[in-house]
Amino acid sequence: MANSRSWTQTWPCFVKLGVLNLVLVFKITALGDVSGSVTAENTCKNTNYQSFLPPPYQNMSQMICTPVWHTYELRYFQNGDTTTIILSAPYTIGWVGIGFSRDGMMVGSSAMVGWITKHGHANMKQFYLRGRKSSEVKIDKGELPLNNIPSAVATNGAEIHMAFQLQMTTPFQKQPILLAFGSKYPQNHHLSKHEDKTAIVFDFSAGSTGPVSRELIQMRTNHGILAIIGWGLILPVGAIIARYFRHKDPLWFYLHAIIQFVGFTFGLGTVILGLQLYSKMQVHIPAHRGIGIFALVLSILQVLALFLRPNKDSKIRKFWNWYHSWFGRMALVFAAINIVLGMQAAGAGSDWKIGYGFVFGIMVVAAIVLEILAYLKRSEMRSLPPNFQLDPVGGATFPRGM
Repeated sequence: MANSRSWTQTWPCFVKLGVLNLVLVFKITALGDVSGSVTAENTCKNTNYQSFLPPPYQNMSQMICTPVWHTYELRYFQNGDTTTIILSAPYTIGWVGIGFSRDGMMVGSSAMVGWITKHGHANMKQFYLRGRKSSEVKIDKGELPLNNIPSAVATNGAEIHMAFQLQMTTPFQKQPILLAFGSKYPQNHHLSKHEDKTAIVFDFSAGSTGPVSRELIQMRTNHGILAIIGWGLILPVGAIIARYFRHKDPLWFYLHAIIQFVGFTFGLGTVILGLQLYSKMQVHIPAHRGIGIFALVLSILQVLALFLRPNKDSKIRKFWNWYHSWFGRMALVFAAINIVLGMQAAGAGSDWKIGYGFVFGIMVVAAIVLEILAYLKRSEMRSLPPNFQLDPVGGATFPRGM
């Protein structure tokens, strides 16, 4: 094991390495913010709504229009506590929906869905998306405060136009919005599965959404990548080295310190990106946010412990060892749980789940194999004759327990 003097001579190198890695992390973090100052061009079509929509949706002079997704256009006007919204989208058959969410997720959101039947009858209903199954999508339910003005839906050429008014106690500002469409007609008002969908954050106070959406998607992707690399890969590798390779003294110590410091900077970058996402989207995922901050606090305590490491002959060294090992394990367990919660909250695809599952599986299998080898080695040593001379270094080769 490295003595205090050698550690005093080498810790500045770890600090320099950590600073360089922090610069790299902040550059990755900045990727999600490069488009924040860009504003979307207003390229909405000049549509005459007086020919096919009833009042009060005919007067478009005061409405703000913004392209939102593909050729979808969102028009809105806020007057006091009344918000008027018109969604225009390409249409042939099936249904088109616009949902309003608290956290950008489908589950728990309320949506306005419009369609034209085979017989030419226009329909628009509010749905509450209680779950992902078709049976959990409830018609004429939801939290959208529709006022007494009837909603309207009509086609004009190859487009469908959905208009409705909301009676808002607090006007929209930055609001997560879901857009989706299906190619089949609703049967008995039951929606078929969507063909495509997207989630954006629409700024009703500024009327822009395109760059904001791309920014948030990039930030969320970087957040997940940093979490899996830092918490899911680098930090577990450092912990495995500390537990199973102590016979490579003092190499194991330097490797453990460097790897954990690099992993800590990745973890710090993950939390910074998460806080940025929270400030921009105002998503309410208290469990994911709370566990992430708790894991970061545990990792900060681990870094402080590295600098406050007592001499190996000190009386308090065993308490320091207990504190350092168990706090580190707690941080890794909570981080693994939080990665899963994050993927679930973001609706991550199978490639993310398979990728993290592979990384997690490799870590678990490696730990199990090394633990079995350590157990066999301890059993072999216990079976040796009492007068057999053991190498004092070899006796500390394998851990004695979890």
